This record gives sequence, structure tokens and C-alpha cells, in this order.
Amino acid sequence: MYSYLLGKVTEIESTYIVVEVGGVGYQIYTPNPYSFEIGSTYQVYVHQVIREDENSLYGFKTKEEKEMFLKLISVKGLGPKMALPILATGSIPGILDAIERENILYLKKFPKIGDKVAKQMILDLKGKVTIANIETTSSSNTYEELIEVLKGLGYKEKEVKAVVVRVNQELSLEDQVKEALKLLLK
Repeated sequence: MYSYLLGKVTEIESTYIVVEVGGVGYQIYTPNPYSFEIGSTYQVYVHQVIREDENSLYGFKTKEEKEMFLKLISVKGLGPKMALPILATGSIPGILDAIERENILYLKKFPKIGDKVAKQMILDLKGKVTIANIETTSSSNTYEELIEVLKGLGYKEKEVKAVVVRVNQELSLEDQVKEALKLLLK
């Protein structure tokens, strides 16, 4: 089991990054790959998922994000690929608030989260999770990258294109993603 990887980001795609550690490139799925910069060194907190048909690494910039991810995947019916779009909003306090207030409508606005999973999240996590706010960093961006990130999180192209035109293009890509997700969740 890995706790974290310290290495240089060599590739960024819409759903993952590649971190080179000791000459080996690790593909790491992350909530917002574009919050990383190619050529920069990061300590990426990772969680390894091993199943019959999968051996994947999921990575996070902070311990708090990783801790929240582990809580989310502990929920019955909620897997790692469903948990990443939830964390992509960057609003762990918002997620926790929705769970504590039993706000099913808020939770159902995330991709692939239906009534049943939202209720299960509340049942499994209410009163059991407290995590500090996460850090945010800025990076360079383009309009196409924003569309790819949102599509990678499970949103349909039609929904994405309707929202990205309303996002402030002067923001960092990470902040653009957050703003777009807020608009998509309305």
C-alpha cells in the first residue's frame, strides 16, 4: 500500500496525471488533473485500488482530499470513479454540509449519483466525517482543457458547452472547473 508518491509530473490528461518517480511513470487518476503543472515536483497522496480487473492509483494534492475520498468510497454503491467528480468541486465543506443537512438534491447533482446512493452517503457518513478546507493552486489553461475536464468527470458535452461560455476565462483552470461545476449543479 502506498501513502504518497514524490515525483515530477510528466503528463496531464483529462482524468489522470503521470508522475515519474525513480524512472517509473505512475498513472494516477485525480479529481482535477489540471491543478498540476507539467515539469513540477509534487507529493501526491495516493490510494491504490486492486480488484480482479483493475489495479489503479488515485491521487490527491492534500491529505484531506485523500481522507474524504476514502470516506466516500466506503459508502455502499459508491466506487472510486464516482467519488472523483464529487471531489472535483474542491468543496469538501460543501459536501460535508450536504451530508449533515441530509441535502439529497445537492448530492444528486453530481454525475452518476442517484437517489439511492445519495441516501446511502447520508446514512453511512452523517456525523462521522470532519475534514478541514483544502488548498487550491492556480495553473495555466485553455477553453478546450476546461471542456475535457468536465467531460472526463462524466458530464455530457451539450451540458458542458452550455456552461463553459458563462465561466470567467481569466481564472485559473482549477477555479474555472469549480465555477463550471457550481453552474452545472444548479
